[in-house]
Formats: sequence, C-alpha cells, structure tokens
Amino acid sequence: MEKKVLLITGGSRGIGAATARLAARQGYDVAINYVGNEKAANEVVADIEKSNARGIAIKGDMASEADILRMFEAVDKFGKLTHLVNNAGIIGNSSKFADVSAETMRRVVDVNVTGAMIVAREAVRRLSTARGGKGGAIVNLGSMATYLGAPGEFVWYAASKGAIDALTIGLSKEIAGEGIRVNAVAPGLIDTEIHASGGQPDRVERMRSAIPMGKAGTAEEVADTILYLLSEQSSYVTGTILRVSGGR
Repeated sequence: MEKKVLLITGGSRGIGAATARLAARQGYDVAINYVGNEKAANEVVADIEKSNARGIAIKGDMASEADILRMFEAVDKFGKLTHLVNNAGIIGNSSKFADVSAETMRRVVDVNVTGAMIVAREAVRRLSTARGGKGGAIVNLGSMATYLGAPGEFVWYAASKGAIDALTIGLSKEIAGEGIRVNAVAPGLIDTEIHASGGQPDRVERMRSAIPMGKAGTAEEVADTILYLLSEQSSYVTGTILRVSGGR
C-alpha cells in the first residue's frame, strides 16, 4: 500500500501543527512548511516521528513563488505527494478598514490568496491523473470571517479568505475528473496564537459570548475535520466548505 504523504503549509503552529501531529498518528508521512520559527517546526517534526511517521520541516515564505517551488522540490525528494493542507495565512494588525495600510493589505493577499493559489497549482500538477499522478485530496483553510466580514478588525483578511472559498469551489469542479478532491474548512473563533499576532491577545475571551456553544474551538477540533476531509471517509465530498465554528 502506497504511503500517504501530506504537505501542510504553515505547519509549525496552531491549526497546522495540530493537523501535522494528528495526521502522523493516522499513518501519514508529513512535510511541514514554516516561515521563521525553526524551533517550533522542529518540535512538530519530533512529535511526528514519535508516531512512527516520517517528518520534515521546510523553510519558506508562502508569498514567494521561488520559495514555494523550492518547498515542492524538497517534498518531491521526501516522497510522492498524495495530500495537501493549504494552511499558511496571516491577518495583519487589527484596525478599522480606513486605517489599514496598502502594505498590510498587499502582504495579506500575497500570502493568503496568491501564495495559496500557487501552492494549489503545484499540488495539482503532481496529483492530477491527467498529468501522471494518482489523485489525492486538498484541504484549503478558509475562515468564518468570510461570512461575518470581521468589521472593525480584519476586513481585508475576511476578503482574502473569501477568495479561498472561490478557489475551492472552482478548482474542485475543474479537477473532479482528475482524481483530486478539493474542500475547505472555515474555522470560527479558535484558541490559537493568531489573535495575539494581530494585536489582540484577549480576543478569544472577549468574543466568547458571541459563540452559541459558549466556547472557543481548539486547533485539534479543526484538525479532526481536516483529517476527515483528507480521508476516504469523505470520498464523495468535494467543493464543500465545512464550518467549524461552534454555531456562529
């Protein structure tokens, strides 16, 4: 039986790291990408290897096509890619939309949209049965911000994640006959360090009351959903955006 090889962009922290650890326990070899925190990435790889799976950490900025191509070259040497979690993303510092800089908007779009599309393109080139691949599955990371808009905080981020929904729907239809399923997960309020990176370390506690279930989600709960969409348990599911949001 051919080994499952999963690439996770942005895999050194939060949802990406939780997905890497769970995937290793479920029998995947896992390549993770990181942009700066080598120590955290190496810790995730060590946990992958504790599950008797192979792991590798690949440094690269997902806003750079050259870095993305180098990442895929490293994955090609690691093993034949079978699955992708297109997870890398940034939010920028929280502000009113009228106060956000063009630099912040451009950087968010470069990573969250253009980078994600290039990553998906490279995965399709390897997985497509029309191009000599054996098929596989892609899970993109969207966000509930797409549907809520993130007013007063991250409207530009919400817009970037709206593009991920469109990518998921269109690409899923284009390559459904080439052995590749494409789905997305839209996390809601998840208790990870991304909130602090956007200048709001108290955001989870402050917004908890807006969640019908009364609590924030965990990275592990999102990872469970991602692994379902990667697995054969979802073999007839493609073009779906699955909300993991506690009812919000």
